Amino acid sequence: MNAESVLTEVRGRIGVLTINRPKQLNALDVPTLEHLEAGLARLEQDANVRVIMVTGAGDRAFVAGGDIADLNSRRGLAHYNEFAEIVHRVFRRFEESDKPTIGVINGWALGGGTELLLALDIRLVAEEAKLGLPEITLGLFPGAGGTQRLIRQIPLCRAKELMFTGDQITATEAVALGLCNRAMPRVELWNAALAMAERIADKSPLVLKLLKRNLRYGGEMPLGAALAHEQAMIGLVLDTNDAHEGCDAFLGKRTPAFKGN
Repeated sequence: MNAESVLTEVRGRIGVLTINRPKQLNALDVPTLEHLEAGLARLEQDANVRVIMVTGAGDRAFVAGGDIADLNSRRGLAHYNEFAEIVHRVFRRFEESDKPTIGVINGWALGGGTELLLALDIRLVAEEAKLGLPEITLGLFPGAGGTQRLIRQIPLCRAKELMFTGDQITATEAVALGLCNRAMPRVELWNAALAMAERIADKSPLVLKLLKRNLRYGGEMPLGAALAHEQAMIGLVLDTNDAHEGCDAFLGKRTPAFKGN
């Protein structure tokens, strides 16, 4: 499904979601979030897709935040709550996807843009990009996961500084904070992200799914319970065709061909 505000594309084993509102700096409104959710669902259901990349159209913005003009033109608690519900639902769906996700941060990632990348697994960022949660400068609340995911991914004092001041940070600062994996010139970004996606797509889809689940569960449960969950994965994975294929390939000095079972 290719909706005007979100383009959904399959390139072999790689699925690509492009938020396509460059004139609005790819700002998010309810229809765009609905299209983003539908595109993600399509890629999740495609057995050939092993990795999902998310980016923004144009070279100015990844996602510049929520669509302030839209929110301001339709004032009322019902509309605000509708936006809050869908943005949380969609970002949580990215976070809980069994397929690895890569954020290709090609430009500004502000407000909802930073909150979206917080829900993605790996984030590669253009050196020209700026990131941050500037909601407070508009008298708004960073409520699309910003107050909760950010404090779980960077030091609390730095998270408070970003939210209290609304300051923007550079791509280099985002990498130093652990908010992004790697920064590079924009002209190199797409090829680098695609190469990483292909490297991940070579791996066992089953183990990637279990890794994502175990890492997520581990952050939400006590250490003892998380370790017990991890322990259970050892035998479960060793008894799979992918594990047998991987071991056979290693001993036979060949490249494994994982099937996801």
